Amino acid sequence: MRTSPVFKGVATALITPMNSQGVDYDSFARLLDWQVEQGINALVISGTTGEGSTLEDSEHKEVVKFSVERVAGKCPIIAATGSNDTAYAIELTKYCCDVGADAMLLVTPYYNKATQNGLVKMYSAIADASSKPIILYNVPSRTGINIEPETYAKLADHPMIAGIKEANGNISKIVQTAQLVGDKLDIYSGNDDQIVPILSIGGKGVISVLSNPMPKETMAICEKFWAGDVKGAAALQCKLLPLINALFSEVNPIPVKAAMAAMGWCENYVRLPLTPMEEAHWKKLEALMKEQGLI
Repeated sequence: MRTSPVFKGVATALITPMNSQGVDYDSFARLLDWQVEQGINALVISGTTGEGSTLEDSEHKEVVKFSVERVAGKCPIIAATGSNDTAYAIELTKYCCDVGADAMLLVTPYYNKATQNGLVKMYSAIADASSKPIILYNVPSRTGINIEPETYAKLADHPMIAGIKEANGNISKIVQTAQLVGDKLDIYSGNDDQIVPILSIGGKGVISVLSNPMPKETMAICEKFWAGDVKGAAALQCKLLPLINALFSEVNPIPVKAAMAAMGWCENYVRLPLTPMEEAHWKKLEALMKEQGLI
């Protein structure tokens, strides 16, 4: 049985700096170094925020390998290896295990979807093939499918399934999941506006978009909570809520890529079907970033 979580605190769902030629590895290296220097608890590579869905297979693998080598054990690297093609998810998971990723993040299958029984079989097959812990990723707003609490309970006894990134937004369902799985699965918030509520039911932290521009402040929410300053954690969560909302005023990662570009970390470049942030939304985000002293 596992004795410790993959991470506790904040894992940044990291952007992938890009330009018209491909992945910008110089900017990516600077960004990885900065996140580590800020004390981030873990990094998620090539996930939704990292535009994993439009990375070519070779790029996806190279970005993970580059991250593992650059971070060099200073914090866990969690590779996003989910797919609606189970065979490909297994192949990518095996590769990322072999190059040294510390854990895998596996989204539910999108478009073809699945029954709950199909989810159990798919996740079990991938977990059977993995030599590293797996975090399940539930984001029905993107995939059209929800992992039900009873399904988590069926998967909780697999030795390689370690946790949940829960972004279904339904606190009642998440509480039910916590009640059913107990300490068998670690629960992480997948929404930056729900960090404190998830911590309050025993959650281990958050996989965060906000921590791209604000790693220390995002970590402070968790640290205050665990230090017993629940009121302070909630106050910081509320203080940052307008910025969190602005970072999701268009589909992620459009706003956070714009924010990081304004801070000098990358070009404001996203791959189609994503497009640069609309001016009206950017002006609101820019004003909030100035309030926070980010630009």
